[in-house]
Amino acid sequence: MNKVFPDARAALADIVKDGQTIAVGGFGLCGIPEALIAALRDSGVKNLTAISNNAGVDGFGLGQLLSTRQIKKMISSYVGENKEFERQYLAGELELEFTPQGTLAEKLRAGGAGIPAFFTKTGVGTLVAEGKEIREFDGENYVMERSLVADIALVKAMKADKSGNLVFNKTARNFNPNAAMAGKITVVEVEELVEVGALDPDQIHLAGIFVHRIVVNASPEKRIEQRTITPAKGA
Repeated sequence: MNKVFPDARAALADIVKDGQTIAVGGFGLCGIPEALIAALRDSGVKNLTAISNNAGVDGFGLGQLLSTRQIKKMISSYVGENKEFERQYLAGELELEFTPQGTLAEKLRAGGAGIPAFFTKTGVGTLVAEGKEIREFDGENYVMERSLVADIALVKAMKADKSGNLVFNKTARNFNPNAAMAGKITVVEVEELVEVGALDPDQIHLAGIFVHRIVVNASPEKRIEQRTITPAKGA
C-alpha cells in the first residue's frame, strides 16, 4: 500500500467533508502540521469540530480556519493566543468544549486505544464536571470523561519511512502521537521521508499502523508563537 502523496492538497482531497471531527497535533505553534492545515483551509470544508490543545494564533495554525469560519466547535485546553477565537466565542458564533490539558491528552489516547471512557479527579467540583457522571473510588470522587475519536487526524513528525513509522523532534512530539492514534484516517506531514528499514526500530516513536497517508513538507515555516528578546547589556 502506497501511503505517500505528492502534496497536502492531494492527501486530503478525497477524505475531508463538511461536518467532520478533525484532531490536530501540536502545542501552541510547536509541532503543528502547517501544510495540512493550509490545505484543509483551501479545501473549503466547513462546520468542523476541531480537537486541538489550542486554537493557533490569528492568521496561523488553526487560526486560519477560524478566520474563514470553517470551525463550528473547538475541543481545546488553551485558547488564549487567538483574538478571533475570543471574538467568535463571546459573540456566540463558536462552540467550545473546554478540557483540562491532561484530560484532553488522555481522551485522545483512550480513543486510539479503544477505551470508551475513563475516570479522573481532574475537574471534580468545577464547571468541567457539570453534567458528567461522578463516582467514588476509595473515598475520593472522580469524574467520568468520554474518549475522543476523530474522523481525520492531522499530525506533524520530523521523519517517516514509507510505511509511516514516525520520529518526532523532541517536544514537537507533544499531542501528535495521541492525535494520530485517535484518527480513523491519519495524515502525517513530515520534513524527511526515508526508505523502510532506514529508521532504527528503537528510535521510532509511533508505529506506521496508525498512519494512512504521508506528505513531505521539507521547509516548514515553524513560526514562533511569542518572541521575547532581552536587550544586550550596555546597548
